[in-house]
Amino acid sequence: MVAASNKTGELSKARAIELYRKMFLCRHFDIMGEKMYSTGLLPASIHTCIGQEAIPVGFCENLRDDDYVYTAHRSHGWFISKGAPPEKMMAELLGRRTGLCKGKAGSVHFCWAEKGLLGSQGIASQSATIAVGTAMATKYRKKDQVTVVELGDGGAAEGAVHEGMNMAAIWKLPVIFAVENNLYAVSVAFEKASAVKDIAVRAAGYNMPGEVVDGMDVMAVSEAAKRAVERARRGDGPTLLELKTYRYHGHSRGDPYWGVYRSKEEVESWMARDCLMNVAAKAGLTDSEVAEIEQEVKTMMDEVVEYAKGSPVAAPEDALDDLYA
Repeated sequence: MVAASNKTGELSKARAIELYRKMFLCRHFDIMGEKMYSTGLLPASIHTCIGQEAIPVGFCENLRDDDYVYTAHRSHGWFISKGAPPEKMMAELLGRRTGLCKGKAGSVHFCWAEKGLLGSQGIASQSATIAVGTAMATKYRKKDQVTVVELGDGGAAEGAVHEGMNMAAIWKLPVIFAVENNLYAVSVAFEKASAVKDIAVRAAGYNMPGEVVDGMDVMAVSEAAKRAVERARRGDGPTLLELKTYRYHGHSRGDPYWGVYRSKEEVESWMARDCLMNVAAKAGLTDSEVAEIEQEVKTMMDEVVEYAKGSPVAAPEDALDDLYA
């Protein structure tokens, strides 16, 4: 049986302000990343999570610094939410030596081990089995750390995910499979690529809990994540969370926002449920309070961009450094 977790508890204004600030930081980072790409400063394309910010923010407020996260294509929000420095993230996007990985990784291969961010994958959902290995290691060491692996709806159909879920369930490993179902695997609609309406029902085949969560509601995400994290820490095993969400922009920068495989009306209908507007309305944030939060973030991001642009470019002679421990 699949649980649907869409009811949320009380939200104080102080917490709402902090959640709004974090989600807007995730969004504005990606907006500035797109701007850097459009001006030719990025050496490669990026995949933004604009519209999906409630998921990393809601999830990561339940994680400790020593918990582990593996991310997929849309990783920036997860890195920001778990504590990676935005200036080093932007420097990485621009291929600068001061970046998270000294400018040699780029968007799809971010890594920041200091905060348990063990890497993004450019190959869809292949982190699923790696995350299971990390969870197995923590259980072997008798630690109560939790591992989270972010997946997409298309990637959730990959064989590695099913292998990972099966192994995690057999050994009751402390791992959470967080599927961000934004309804499209690049341009393929989920309903045309899945025999089931909800990915979460697949959890039954591996004897683990499966939940469908409103991924546009940061509170719903946080509460579902809390349950899954507590279960994992107790030693009760893995959980599959399907977070229903929507990306406002294209799959990558060469992908139009609408008109080819989705309608403008569909995009606008999801934007009307925006996670930022959602939390502001729930807590009764005023227009001036929202404007103040956003201006604070924009000012900080201007400094982040200047730091990245002013940093030295990664040098070719450094390409073979850091390949071996």
